[in-house]
Amino acid sequence: MRKSPAIFLCSVAIVLAASTALAGEQVLEFKLVTKPIDYKVTEAANIEGQSVASGKLFGVAFFKDGRIAVKDFVNSADLLKGSGSIHGYSTYTFEDGSSITARYAGSVKDGKSKGEYTILSGTGAYANATGTGSFESLPSGFKGAGLYDGKFVIKTPGS
Repeated sequence: MRKSPAIFLCSVAIVLAASTALAGEQVLEFKLVTKPIDYKVTEAANIEGQSVASGKLFGVAFFKDGRIAVKDFVNSADLLKGSGSIHGYSTYTFEDGSSITARYAGSVKDGKSKGEYTILSGTGAYANATGTGSFESLPSGFKGAGLYDGKFVIKTPGS
């Protein structure tokens, strides 16, 4: 039985539309509170105000959609008189077990930090996730803890 070109083209269009519908993008905005767990700061010899710091930190993220995630991460900083570069790796784990893992890079200047995320992977609802994000510190009354605004732009193949 011979199929017409119109039926073939319609079939291709339906398949393409269905595969596009499965892929999706989500914007997740959140507030984040972080606290050092095992963090070491080392002052550089003979360079006033120069330090290198690294270690493990922990945080809790409160998402605008009402969900909560814990954040386990490692951070490294190279600072001169409190300003300089930071980078690290974060995993945000939600109550349902889904997670997002990202690398970040940023800077600290005048006591404020900001940076960009690159989504590396995910599990559960975020399996095979990619994307980007950002964060920026906020004034905080928490002693020994940081407060941040954050955002992820998550792309998942099945959402």
